[in-house]
Amino acid sequence: MDIKQDEITTLHELCYDKKKLIKTVSDAADARPVSVIMPMLYKEIKSNALKNIIIGLNKCEYLHKVVIPLAAINENEFKQVKRFFSDLKIPKLIMWCNGPKVVKLLNGLKSEGINLLKYRGKGRDVWLAMGIASIDSYAIALHDADVIGYKEMIPTKLLYPIVEPELDFKFNKGYYARVNLEKKVIYGRVFRLFLHPLLRSFIDLLGEEPDFVRFLRSFRYPISGEFALTSDLARDVDIPGDWGIEIGIMAEMYRNVQSKRICQTDLGFYDHKHQKIGTDDSGLIKMSGDILKTLLRVLIEEDHIQISKESLISLRVLYQRHAQDCIRKYHADAHFNNLKYDRHSEETMVEKFSRQIMNSGISYMRKPVGTRIPDWLRTISARRKIREQLFDIVVSDND
Repeated sequence: MDIKQDEITTLHELCYDKKKLIKTVSDAADARPVSVIMPMLYKEIKSNALKNIIIGLNKCEYLHKVVIPLAAINENEFKQVKRFFSDLKIPKLIMWCNGPKVVKLLNGLKSEGINLLKYRGKGRDVWLAMGIASIDSYAIALHDADVIGYKEMIPTKLLYPIVEPELDFKFNKGYYARVNLEKKVIYGRVFRLFLHPLLRSFIDLLGEEPDFVRFLRSFRYPISGEFALTSDLARDVDIPGDWGIEIGIMAEMYRNVQSKRICQTDLGFYDHKHQKIGTDDSGLIKMSGDILKTLLRVLIEEDHIQISKESLISLRVLYQRHAQDCIRKYHADAHFNNLKYDRHSEETMVEKFSRQIMNSGISYMRKPVGTRIPDWLRTISARRKIREQLFDIVVSDND
């Protein structure tokens, strides 16, 4: 626990008043309506985490609505999810993102030169949900559907600095300790063992700290999936269509928002499902590759760095050195706190992340444009009432 402030304003969990925060958000929401977006997969209705999330959300009576973008294979799965959320008393919209009505609407945009059907996964689902949530909300909070130990304070903390007029931030990033206190295990492997040492490696490689790297390093957990933003920003972000979504959104905030209007908030201890290490096409390995590609694209766009096979080799060598340093530090921290720490497993993961730097880096050089979904402002320009049409589809599907 600390009270350190860096370039980005940090709201620490010290002695906040839970009831006061909820009342403040509730009072402010009268003039500044707020919503939550919670992307999910069908299989998550079988988890205890989602049942607990419903209990927590029901305590957030200030919410204008909850938008749940869903990836479902067929109509039967969609109907099961709707039944599952019957206990959620907050106004809700279950969005079947790959359902026939939504697909037909998106297919109609091809004639306008916007092909949204080529994107898949969480990125497109979040983009769709932001479209309808931004119609009548001042601010939107986003979190995943697999949060273990979910409390009503998660959306409350995310929204508070945005809707509280005395603070009036535009973007708030959640951070937390990825530690399971029951199992006594440290998680957050992609950040701890990949992104954090990778950012440090870029500084060594380039001989200076690029501005975007400095921006990311100002956050305690730059790839957390929990954040809140104003609706005008939600309409003006290009979202990557892959696991690079978090870095991509951070890049959009870096471009579009003054740092004094950005903050991060301590969400306490936090745990959710843990991805398998996987391969180049799945799990944490794919995630790290998508993050690297997005990071390379942004650094080239914003800081004009040069990437070559030789520089990737140097980056990989530097990364391994810094990752080894991180392992040593986390081992000491775990030892001090009586936490389990499998040093061999961490070393093995670093080796796989290291190989992915070359694989994904070379893949990026072959296709450097990326997979960014056009922002809503461009889409609205192509078809003025597209958000309202999407909203009507979702409402009819929920009847």
